[in-house]
Amino acid sequence: MWLNILFLSAGLVILIYGANFLVDGGAALAHRLKVSSIIIGLTVVAFGTSTPELVVNIVSSAQGSSALALGNVLGSNIFNLLAIIGITALITPLGVKKTTTWVEIPLAVFAAILILLLVNGEPAGTITRVEGICLLAFFVLFLTYTLVLAKYGTVNEQEDFTIKNYSTAKSVLFILLGLAGLTGGGRLLVTGAVNIAQSMGITERIIGLTVVSIGTSLPELATSIVAARKKNADIAIGNVVGSNLFNTFLILGTSATITPLQATTESNVDLLVNALASLLLFLFIFTGKGRKINRWEGAIFVCLYTLYLFFILIH
Repeated sequence: MWLNILFLSAGLVILIYGANFLVDGGAALAHRLKVSSIIIGLTVVAFGTSTPELVVNIVSSAQGSSALALGNVLGSNIFNLLAIIGITALITPLGVKKTTTWVEIPLAVFAAILILLLVNGEPAGTITRVEGICLLAFFVLFLTYTLVLAKYGTVNEQEDFTIKNYSTAKSVLFILLGLAGLTGGGRLLVTGAVNIAQSMGITERIIGLTVVSIGTSLPELATSIVAARKKNADIAIGNVVGSNLFNTFLILGTSATITPLQATTESNVDLLVNALASLLLFLFIFTGKGRKINRWEGAIFVCLYTLYLFFILIH
């Protein structure tokens, strides 16, 4: 048991450091190749920060642990919406940019409803390979849209990031170290999580919704809190919504393409919470003056997440 906890903990730490190495090396190499900073932020950095969830899901899918893969994505999305936005809004009200309000958040609502429909369509309880490919196609469209906005200078402000001044050789070394860390860390984390679930009689779905998803989302939580304390909280919602779209279209799409994802009946609760939380975020933007999430709304989000955790753990 303790060995499995060590595997899970070590895997999580290695995953996060691997992602940081990959982002630093990839961004430095792209900069040396004269790629603009905004494009680096929207591609290398965005992909890099999503790699822990992506690697966990690829390993889970390859090992046939589809409940863990689906739970990781849904758990991460729900944690992002209710916990990260909620905690950040408690620190300072969150402004929401126009394109986030009218394009990205509605797209996140659409994505949440889409996977709810896919799981409950035919064949029931399954996201098929064809549906996974369709999700990846949506991701390509979303990425294209984002890059077009960047080209015309209307993209949402990205969180500050520093591009390291590495040599080409050092950049490549960091990329390789990052990939190795992600691969090894992902295997350790999934192995530990599955073994803990089996030994304690807990379903892989619950492990994915809690320990794995929260663990891989902690860097986003830390980033959002720092941004709020620096009075840059207006980028928090854009980053969270972007992360959820990456999770749904890229990560879930990749997982289902590798092997069809089987959902349990209980997964409908998670799918509904994901959809309702996305819709609630959109509605809360218009409850006060200006487009923002206020402290009292942040408190509601945190309470809802606490209730959701309590429900799935005792149910």
